[in-house]
Amino acid sequence: MRKNSIKNTRVNTEVQRELSMILRAGIKDPRVSPMASVVAVEVAPDLKTCKAYISVLGDEKVQEDTLKGLKSAEGYIRRELARTLNMRNTPEIRFILDQSIEYGVNMSKKIDDIAKGNREVAE
Repeated sequence: MRKNSIKNTRVNTEVQRELSMILRAGIKDPRVSPMASVVAVEVAPDLKTCKAYISVLGDEKVQEDTLKGLKSAEGYIRRELARTLNMRNTPEIRFILDQSIEYGVNMSKKIDDIAKGNREVAE
């Protein structure tokens, strides 16, 4: 049971692409932020479960509401995945909040602030 097999990588990519399309066009829940994106997807080798890492731009309240909205729409999302992907089993999706993009933006701001401070000191 190799985790990073070619088949598994291909399935991960397809599920991520379709989840992104469903998030962008299909979900009408007002709790789901329009600034939500699918960062990564890990489908288990047996295709029964799936971890979807979601990044949401906004404060903690917006992030929590988006996760609640996605969890409540899980049945609809799974049905849409089954309709668009030709797979024997449609994986059960678990949404996980990924804050790596937000962390990167904050670190970039801090680096820019430090660089600006160094330039002012040098002048």
